[in-house]
Amino acid sequence: MTIIDNAVYVDGHRTADPEGLEETYFILRQRQGMAWIGLYRPDAEELQSVADEFDLNHLAVEDALAGHQRAKVEHYGETLFLVLRPARYLDDLEKVEFGEIHVFTGADFVVTVRRAESPDLARVRRRMEADPEFLALGPDAVLYAILDQVVDEYEPVATGLENDVDEIEDDLFAADPGVSRRIYELSRQVIMFQRATAPLNAILQTLMAESRNRHPGPELQDHFRDVLDHVLRLSERITAFRALLQNALAVNAALVAQRQNDEMRLLTESSYAQNEQVKRISSWAAILFAPTLIGTIYGMNFRSMPELDWVFGYPMALGLMVGMGLALFWTFKHNKWI
Repeated sequence: MTIIDNAVYVDGHRTADPEGLEETYFILRQRQGMAWIGLYRPDAEELQSVADEFDLNHLAVEDALAGHQRAKVEHYGETLFLVLRPARYLDDLEKVEFGEIHVFTGADFVVTVRRAESPDLARVRRRMEADPEFLALGPDAVLYAILDQVVDEYEPVATGLENDVDEIEDDLFAADPGVSRRIYELSRQVIMFQRATAPLNAILQTLMAESRNRHPGPELQDHFRDVLDHVLRLSERITAFRALLQNALAVNAALVAQRQNDEMRLLTESSYAQNEQVKRISSWAAILFAPTLIGTIYGMNFRSMPELDWVFGYPMALGLMVGMGLALFWTFKHNKWI
């Protein structure tokens, strides 16, 4: 259903509930009140009908049909076009979902084009209808109420992001391998949240200022100023989130580097210990190899060997074995191989 709610107000009181847009236009001309039309994802024909009736600028209408606009406020003669980026925090996914709402206001009408579940414009309408005196201030009063609802719905988002940042700080020192990816994803959501909220400062300053076609009274200016105060506090929290995430990313990089250094140190120590063992084994193998070589030569049982008929041949062979072994032992010991 494209038309979510559609009514004509006179002096702040709801006086008619038209069944269609054409009936709304007719009643508005008769009663000289204010029309408040709420649309949800309208098609081009429906939005063009509203544009023709209220003389909306074709560029603003194209923006409302295309969507994917940044938060902004634009004046087209007596018509004001406002784009807001509402948001809501999805607890089950630990993710921020961003929406988009376009608001057209003129001297006697308010048209809202919503493209997401947020904000709760039905709640805004009930709140305004409960205060006819304030609603009688006209389209600017409705504009304030919509802005106030959008900013109020930012608070749970900020709280959810704050909890996520706290969890990341806990995960940093738990050596969680997925913390780097989570920091990146959360940083991206915080940046998107900042892009949605940052333009509100300039938007509210514009709405508070008087112009040739708009004259918000002191009461409305006070209400806009109250929303601006909430926006400024929210901006400070978002800035703090970004700083914390940047610090967390730097700390995580340092911790990863430290863990890598520790692993390299352990690997180096292990390699060093293995090298020491190899040197010891090689040293003893060399020491034992010398007598083995001599013994092997004299164990060949050749008939003609000069030392076989020599009286001192046997002692000389034993002495040579011992001497070579001691010489090698002293050499390796001096070089600290054993």
